[in-house]
Amino acid sequence: MFRSILGFALLAVVAWFALTIVLSLFGFVVGIAAKLLWLAAIGFLCYLGLRLVSPRTADRLRDMIKGRPADA
Repeated sequence: MFRSILGFALLAVVAWFALTIVLSLFGFVVGIAAKLLWLAAIGFLCYLGLRLVSPRTADRLRDMIKGRPADA
């Protein structure tokens, strides 16, 4: 009886540590995804501003990012 109680207690401790690690990794992944989304939004707003001010420069920037050859 004491052995089974000790086994369940050990299993609970291991499960608690595993759950803590999994949830912290999940939080890390969600944090990285949120940061990337925030940076993408800032990049989009900068591109939109450049598109409004200088459309030709925005086209050249888009072509440079996509890897197309620039016009001579």
